[in-house]
Amino acid sequence: WGVNLGTGLQMRDSLWDGLTDSYAGTPMGITAENLAEKYDISRQECDEFAVRSQQTWGEAKKNGLFDLEIAPVEITSKRGTKVVDTDEHPRPETTVDKLSSLKPVFKKDGVVTAATASGICDGAGSIILATEEAVKEHGLKPIARLVSYQVSGCDPTIMGIGPVPAIEGALKKAGLTKADVDRFEINEAFAAQFLACAKELDLDMSKTNINGGAISLGHPLGASGSRIVAHLANEFSRTEGNIHVGAACIGGGQGIAVVLERA
Repeated sequence: WGVNLGTGLQMRDSLWDGLTDSYAGTPMGITAENLAEKYDISRQECDEFAVRSQQTWGEAKKNGLFDLEIAPVEITSKRGTKVVDTDEHPRPETTVDKLSSLKPVFKKDGVVTAATASGICDGAGSIILATEEAVKEHGLKPIARLVSYQVSGCDPTIMGIGPVPAIEGALKKAGLTKADVDRFEINEAFAAQFLACAKELDLDMSKTNINGGAISLGHPLGASGSRIVAHLANEFSRTEGNIHVGAACIGGGQGIAVVLERA
């Protein structure tokens, strides 16, 4: 058992590896810069959207919208026991003036800064997907029905546009159009990436990412999908809409989308 001395063992962090496209060799931030250039998205637009994400999260938190979605965790230390029941990443007090002073990270005169990218953070999510038979057998009460889903491919150098064909495909499978959708939720990997998708789909922002997103909450790789689905499913109990759509881009050149219906 073990490794022989001198064999050059290398330890790799899969999270950091996931931030560079394994096919195109392109950092995720550059894929967002590519979309900003293609869709003529400015630094000002990105800063303004990042502030929107932070402030809408703040309003949603104040109004208790996340209470059904968060499982409080007790942490015990020498200073006693602390209950963690609020995400730590959001900064709802931020302003466009503050963000405008930040330097671009990936490209000179670029649009991606630490504030206009999703936070690299830890997180976990859990959802239960059951068949109609299982619901009856176990006496479950569904909060939403999965109508359709779609996984689509795209150019990996602009992987952030993946939600567009995925949403279009999922809606087509469900026999629906964008006009039938009451809520859209697209993972905010980067402000430029989200805005490119919103432009391409011509989304109504009054019903899109209205309670913040990954720029405010953070983007724990592997957990954001369940967070988005849980949020949209719980929103049925708080709103009058009947159709919700969630989507995310995927490094490597993919997009994924789900269509949910009120149960």
